[in-house]
Amino acid sequence: MIRTEELIQEQPLTFELEYGDAGAQETAAAIVVKRESEGATRENDHEESRTKKEQILALYEAGTTDIARIVRQVAARPSYVAQVLQSAGHLSGYFDLYTTTAREQNVYTRFFRNALSFKTVEAARESVQKIDRLYNYFERLGDRAGQHQACVIALTGKNRARWSGKQEESEVFNEWLAAH
Repeated sequence: MIRTEELIQEQPLTFELEYGDAGAQETAAAIVVKRESEGATRENDHEESRTKKEQILALYEAGTTDIARIVRQVAARPSYVAQVLQSAGHLSGYFDLYTTTAREQNVYTRFFRNALSFKTVEAARESVQKIDRLYNYFERLGDRAGQHQACVIALTGKNRARWSGKQEESEVFNEWLAAH
């Protein structure tokens, strides 16, 4: 049996979304190689010199509305593409780990606005206190969806802190989650 670590060492993993459309399965690297082998024109050189944000907006405005296709063509993370499109007013309703909690995702998120912080351990503790107060409020109302949202916000705080290299701050959220 091959372990995950062995697979990663033998063959690096690449991020690629598959969507049945054969033409859309080209990775950004393949597109760059293809352009180089065909000899880039002055127009292509200008396109590649634009920022990723400019490329994303140009692709969307030219009719490419599939986020997965834009991700492959620009070689960017889906969350970044979605953020750019949301900021420009082209996309709504996309949420992931890195989406700001300032935007309303559902009817409960307004309760948790500005409740999430993990700059320091103390800030993480204050966040957990706010989350806990709201969790208890929704519990008194018998509102399981509100309690679930509190857990989602705490999990978001834990993961964001963890992936930012803030292990102590992440643990503050983790302890609260383990108790709930």
